Amino acid sequence: MSDEKKYSSIHYGSYLGLDKILNAQEPRSKQVGQEAHEETLFIIVHQVYELWFKQILHEVSSVMELFKTKNVDEKNIDIAVLRLERVNEILKLLIQQIRVIETMTPLDFLDFRSYLFPASGFQSFQFRKLEVMLGLKIEKRISYTPYHYYHEFSEENQKEIVELESQESLFTLIESWLERTPFIDLKGFDFKSKYMTAVEHMINRERDAIQNSDYLSEQEKAMRLKMNGDSNTFFANVFNEDFHNQMIAEGKMRLSYKATIAALLIELYGTEPLLQLPYRLLNVITEMDELLTGWRYRHAQMVMRMLGRKSGTGGSSGHDYLMETVKKHQIFIDFHNISTLLIPRSELPELPLEIKKALGYHFNYSN
Repeated sequence: MSDEKKYSSIHYGSYLGLDKILNAQEPRSKQVGQEAHEETLFIIVHQVYELWFKQILHEVSSVMELFKTKNVDEKNIDIAVLRLERVNEILKLLIQQIRVIETMTPLDFLDFRSYLFPASGFQSFQFRKLEVMLGLKIEKRISYTPYHYYHEFSEENQKEIVELESQESLFTLIESWLERTPFIDLKGFDFKSKYMTAVEHMINRERDAIQNSDYLSEQEKAMRLKMNGDSNTFFANVFNEDFHNQMIAEGKMRLSYKATIAALLIELYGTEPLLQLPYRLLNVITEMDELLTGWRYRHAQMVMRMLGRKSGTGGSSGHDYLMETVKKHQIFIDFHNISTLLIPRSELPELPLEIKKALGYHFNYSN
């Protein structure tokens, strides 16, 4: 007799648990009186959000596991990129889903809104869990009550959140991985001096182009020269570790100095074969942060459309609070800011042949 495990047949509906899912909509308006037609849409949209949050948590958790080892296998970077790309596609759906709920008019919403107090989207445990796992810890969070953001969750969920707060996040795991990358110290290539020389050349070329312009007035030239800056503006402290650490201490940056330099080098030389996967990883993380910010913004605009300046059912200031989170709840903003330090490919210092070999495929180069 075969030891192979036997599986019984299964039906589409039972496999998907459709009886539970399709019977999980119980409009409050129907329970207390006359059913509001639009409440079913409101419930389903938010249930779908929670299902997608569950999938995002599934993907993010798996990616975090890949980076918890000190020696990240290169093939695991590819897996991480693919899974985070899936997260980004889901986030795009979540943003699009707001258009579905906006087919309901503000008056439609008022037909049942009074039945929802004190329920609120702020009580979504899965979304709060996701924020913490990505790196939005309590000291960075905007609060709208005197209590911790998790005080309305069950005792079990509160315990899980507090535990997550003390653990590494995706942000800190990626930061540690960047700090360990061997790309920072390239023997035979002084990245710091080569980069700053290239910056000087770029700025001088742009300054000459402005000064020699035959269509700009003297006032416009002065304004553009000031905007253009020089190597003593935002480029000045690229390699100043003490200044960088001071910025972190003041809460103006989060990413460590070493990780920032590694990220800059990866962004600049991301076309080199060995750097292509790290480059894709940094970009997919940046896109994820951008999409989350986009979702927050669209959510805030939807609330403004539906409620104007009314306070939220959970006790927040509504639209004003949501717009504040758009600006201050960006987790990977330092990865966006790397773009400030990028220079054109035409100015990029050429890598020595031996380093290009180390970062590429040896058979591409003749001896």
